[in-house]
Order: sequence, then structure tokens, then C-alpha cells
Amino acid sequence: MAAPPVIRSPLWRSLRVYQIYGANTNVGKTIVSTVLCKALRRRLPAEGVWYMKPVSTGPRDEADDRHVTRFAGSPTQCLFQFDQPLSPHIAARPFNLPSDTAILQKVLAQLSTYALTSQGTVLLETAGGVHSPTPNGTPQADFYRPLRLPVVLVTDHRLGGISASISAFESLHMRGYDVDLVMLFKDAQYQNDEYLSAFFGKHCIPTCTLPLPPVRTPDTQRDEEAMYEYYEGVAQSDEADEAVSLSISRHATRIDSLESMADRACKHIWYPFTQHRDVSPENIMAIDSAYGDFFQTFKPESALRPTASSCKTLGLTQPTFDGSASWWTQGLGHANPALALSTAYAAGRYGHVMFAGGIHEPALTLAELLLKTLDNPRLNRVFYSDNGSSGMEIAIKMGLRATSVRYGWGNDDGSEELGILGLKGSYHGDTLGAMDCSEPSTFNQRVEWYRGRGFWFDCPRVKMIKGSWVVQLPEGMGDGIASVASFRSLGEIFDTRKRRESAYGVCYRNYIKSTLERIIKAEGRRFGALVIEPVVLGAGGMVVVDPLFQHTIVQVIRSTPDLFPPSHPSNSATWTGLPIITDEVFTGLYRLGRATSSSFLNIHPDISVYAKLLTGGLVPLCATMASESVFEAFLGSEKRDALLHGHSYTAHAVGCKVAEVAVREMAQMEERGAWKGFKEDWAGAQGEPEIWSSWSKDFVSEVSHAKDVESVIAIGSLLAISLDDHSGTGYTSTAASALQRKLFHGGTGATWNLHTRVLGNVLYLIASQTATKETLGAVEHLVRSEL
Repeated sequence: MAAPPVIRSPLWRSLRVYQIYGANTNVGKTIVSTVLCKALRRRLPAEGVWYMKPVSTGPRDEADDRHVTRFAGSPTQCLFQFDQPLSPHIAARPFNLPSDTAILQKVLAQLSTYALTSQGTVLLETAGGVHSPTPNGTPQADFYRPLRLPVVLVTDHRLGGISASISAFESLHMRGYDVDLVMLFKDAQYQNDEYLSAFFGKHCIPTCTLPLPPVRTPDTQRDEEAMYEYYEGVAQSDEADEAVSLSISRHATRIDSLESMADRACKHIWYPFTQHRDVSPENIMAIDSAYGDFFQTFKPESALRPTASSCKTLGLTQPTFDGSASWWTQGLGHANPALALSTAYAAGRYGHVMFAGGIHEPALTLAELLLKTLDNPRLNRVFYSDNGSSGMEIAIKMGLRATSVRYGWGNDDGSEELGILGLKGSYHGDTLGAMDCSEPSTFNQRVEWYRGRGFWFDCPRVKMIKGSWVVQLPEGMGDGIASVASFRSLGEIFDTRKRRESAYGVCYRNYIKSTLERIIKAEGRRFGALVIEPVVLGAGGMVVVDPLFQHTIVQVIRSTPDLFPPSHPSNSATWTGLPIITDEVFTGLYRLGRATSSSFLNIHPDISVYAKLLTGGLVPLCATMASESVFEAFLGSEKRDALLHGHSYTAHAVGCKVAEVAVREMAQMEERGAWKGFKEDWAGAQGEPEIWSSWSKDFVSEVSHAKDVESVIAIGSLLAISLDDHSGTGYTSTAASALQRKLFHGGTGATWNLHTRVLGNVLYLIASQTATKETLGAVEHLVRSEL
């Protein structure tokens, strides 16, 4: 099976691997490595002890690996040696180097070789300080992060070393490294060890203090003898023995914790959207860490591979592609250092500050950035909340109030209650008010307070069937026209301006008008807003609605004055007919390839809601954006006239700052052509709207021809495969579960697997916006093989 360009975070039961980081250059990393090698060999004579220096600069005869071999007698390995005594990114310039991923794969291959040899310990020493550049210029802390090896941090005993040591620790900690042990040198003059021992003790990190090595002299032979004597003495000291004991116990504790996580979770965790009768420790995925597009998941030996040697090579963890983009939120890769740093900055600057009646820079900057990025002339106000469902509750309150104020409808006039207009299959969140905006379904039918306040239009669907893009009309809609229309490309379907006056455009317009006339005029029902998920109905089964239908329903509501009481809009940004609310919680902010999914419909909503990708997949935050005419409906002489909604963490500074960084990065990705290759793959006829997917065009067509596949859709980073289910489709279908299990198993000989979610008979995959062609190509290969 094709292997994606991903690095496994290695963990073996029989092999302990520690990464030696230094607070700075020349702090004694190699001396500590030599001491530990000698102490390990003395304490565990039957085990192997290996030393690795992936990158080294300077004369070969002075190289660190040779020092360790000379004084500790351990096997050593240096993967890249550059003769110039310069920073690696400068020393490596004359050479044609492999990529960072290729270098890390070489490191991992060498570690796997040690794992096959015998039980033991590997010490992997870095070059320079925590942020010293690697040959390709990547800071070491970021370069080695995919491995996420436990760290032995060597502090700086010199003047200024306290600050450097704490800064090094915080840089590693912020990136998700586990610092298992801190090694200090005792310096009688500066006494850094005393301060740092107390500091790291507060963080529950053990420290070991070693005596300073002998001062170098011009006499080379005497120097060597002094070092031999130093190493012999220190390696037998209680401090070195304690360091060895701690490394052994920390390694065992990590494995014990991972092994017990599923059992403990089964006893105490109540999972979302899960029938717990089907939950057991065997089907709970224990995630040790995540990086880029992959989780690093725990796999006990019994669930790994059939041969003893392959178990030793692969270890207890494996990369698992995050095929649900961590349930629709992931956009810029797990453990993104820029997002992590922005989190730390905002937490350090503000912590959390209450928002009502105040303002802070992250909230204001993000509001202005969103208004600029979305470029909707109607939107002018931003209301913050904590998640998409809450954001939709707020949007519904806004829409209903605006309509009630405009048309003089009240709660106490005895008239028909206000409902919403929507689409069948839509879903807007799990809170009670948001649930009432959806038709009865599996999600709400057992919720005691659910009422279902609205009317939901059946709608035509877009899908690829056997290599052809089609629009399928629901039964009874297409009187006089074909119920299935074929198109040469997805771009042609999304050309709403060209299709507006087609037979289907006329059909949609007549159907929508006649339906509205029946339910409003004949039945006397009142509605306060139109609520739609632009393009894709997410929880409803990743259904792509014909964009022409959604465009038409908006235009009919806005341009048919006889359906609603007369009003006189003050300007072009004032809502007409009913406020249009777009739920872009899932589809907005580049998930489908554009900043706003409403742009696919050629509409500007009056209220729009953004969450999930808003913070790049890191922390909860939602922004409900509204027009000034909606905002003005809440102005009054009494407090009860205001929008009385909020929560304690409204506009929390951490979320707002992270969102600012995430939105800027995604917008810059679009500007610098980060998705150019994907767009070229999906390029349609000249003049058609640019509709593209990060899933390859040929792959999508091939999957649509597979046995048992009813249809496929692909747009942006979303891929959804609908499987045939003769017992009926829907959320309760189990048709996709077998494919889901196969992908999670990964196939024979697999070194990675694929985590997915299903919605009834639909298996879907969502990639991050940073996913590469190479990674997605490997995912596509696995899906092909299992289909």
C-alpha cells in the first residue's frame, strides 16, 4: 500500500528513545549523553545503548559521536556531517539536501533498526539550541516535533543560563513535547542549578545535578585522561543512577497510561453522538498526540502486525489520517506552531476578560478582518459566541426579532407562531432552539422539548453517478422536465447566472412561489427567516444542493412583495421579504475552497454564522454576523429590547487571537496559490465558475464507478461516498460501517490507517486545507483498494 509522507511518533516497549535538547549551544549536551550512555551500560549490561546525532557540523575528528564512542564505548551514528563549524542551515548550503520529511524518515529508519536489534535505549542528540536551524532552515523544535520523542533537557549553567533554560523549556512545552528529565551542571559561582531545580519542581519535572567537567588545558593527553576519570566517576554516581531510573520509569508509565486509557474511558466518559451499548475498550481509539493531518494512535501488540519482527519495527503507535478533520474543524494541521504561539500570547496578555461593555484588540481585529475577508456589503456587525449551535441560536433570534419588529408581529397577539423556512435534510445544531429549525429526524425525535417550528422545502441534489455530474430533482418537482439532468462539469452546475433562465430555473422559481403562496396565503402561516446551509447539508448526509435552487429561493423571498406585509427598505443593504440566514458553520472559511460558501450561490446573506474552521481547528469560537438593519431591530428604550444572549467566555481573547491568525493564514494561502495544483486538476471550460477539490478528479470519477457506490461528491476538502443501501438510506443506515472498519484497519502490511466518520450510508473524508497531494494520494490509494 502506498505510504503517505508522514512520520510516525515512535514508541516501543523494548526500546527507550530520548531526545537530548540543550538550552543553548555549548551547554554540555554531549557530556550528558556520554554520562547517560556509560550509566546505562553499567546499570543494564544486557541491553543495548546507542547514540545518534542526526545532524552535526564542524571537523569530523571533533564530532560529538566520536566523543561518545571514545569515552562511553557505545555504538554511534551521525546521519549528516558538515565540515564547516557553522549553523547547519549555512554549513549545508553547498549540498543538495533531502526534504525535512525525508531526513526524519531516515532518523526513524535508524531507530527501527535499533528496535530490531535488542532491548535498550537510544539517546538522540540535537545540534545547538532548541531553535537552532536544521539543514533546510527549520527550527529544531518544529523539525523534530513529528517524532515527539520524550526530552532530556540540558540546562545552561552559565551567566544568563536561567533565562535561556526556562525559554527553551517553554518553547518545547508549547509545542507539545514531554520534558521527562532536566540535567543541570552544578556551578558554584552562578548557582543556576538551585534556581532551576526549584522552577522545574513546580512543573513536576525531575532534575539531576552533575558536577562540571574538568576545565580544558593545552595538554591534549591530560585533558583526555581527566575526561576519562570524570566520566568514570560521574557514571557511577547516585545522580546518574537516578537519571537512568527516571528514564526507565517514565517510559513504562507512558505505556501503562496508553494501555489503560480505553478501559478508563469506557468507565467514565459519555461520548457525543454515540450509542454506548456498542462501545467497548476495543473500539475506542487512544490518541497519544497529533501532528499535521495525522493522529498518533496507540495500538497494542495484539492488534498490530502478524510477525514479531514487524511488531518490533513498528512499535506501539501508528499514524492515523484524521479523515473527519477532527469533526470538521481542522484546517491548518494539528499542532500548528503559529496557532499554538498565538494561544500562548493571548493567554499571557489577557487570560480571559469579560466582554460586555468592553473591548480588547483580538476581538476588534478579528471582527474587522472577517468583515473584510467575507466582503459582504450587507454585513456590518459581529456577535461572538462559543460554538456553531449557539451561533445559530443567536442568528435565529436576530432574524425573528427583525421580522417581528418590521411587520409588527408579537408574542402576545394570539397569532400563529413564527417559524422558519429551510430545506429538508438541514441541521443547525444540538441546542433546543437550533434543533427546532430542522425537520423531524433521528437527531431530534427523542428530544422531549423538540417542536419543529418551520417549513422545509424538498430540494434537488448534485452528485456524480458513474462518472457523470447530475442534478436529481425530488419526486413531484419537475413537472414537464427530466428528473435527472446531466452536466459536463461541476462548474457548469454552479454557473447560476447562466442557468437562471433555463427550464430548471423556471421550474424552481414556480415551485418555490407556489409553495410559499400555499403555506403563507392559504394556510396563514408566518415565518421569520430563511435558514440554509449553503451548498452542503452537512449532518444531513453531506448532501450537495443544486446551487441554482438555493439561489432561486433567496431571490424569490427577496423579490416577491405580495408574500409579505409591505415595507420600505432604506437602502440596498436592508433586508427585504425575510432575513436570509446562512449557516456556514461547516462550509465557510475555505472548507469548500472559498472564504464564504454563500458566494457559490451568488447571494449576500443578511445574517451569517461561522465557526469550526474559524480558529483553524484549535479552540471553540463562533461569529454570528449581521447587517445594520438587523442590528437596529434590537434598539429600544428598555433592556428587554436588546439581544439578551451571551456566555461568560464571549469573545474570549485566546479564541479571537487564534482565529485572527488562522483566517489570515488561509486568506494568504489563497493569495499565494497554495491550492493551484488542485485547481488545475479540476479546471473546467473557460468562463465557468472555479469549482475545485483537493481530492483528485480522476479518483472521484473512479470511485463513482465502484461496485456498491451509489454516488460521490467532492468539493473543496470534502469527499463523500454514498453507498447503495437497499434497506433505505438515512442516518440509521449501516451500509458505510463495513468500509469504515476496513479503512481503520489499514489493510495487510499497512504502516498507517484511516480514521473516518459515517452518516448512515455515507462515508465522508475531510482533509485540512494544508493537506498535500502526496498525502491525499496515499489516502485515495487506500480507499480504492478497500472499495
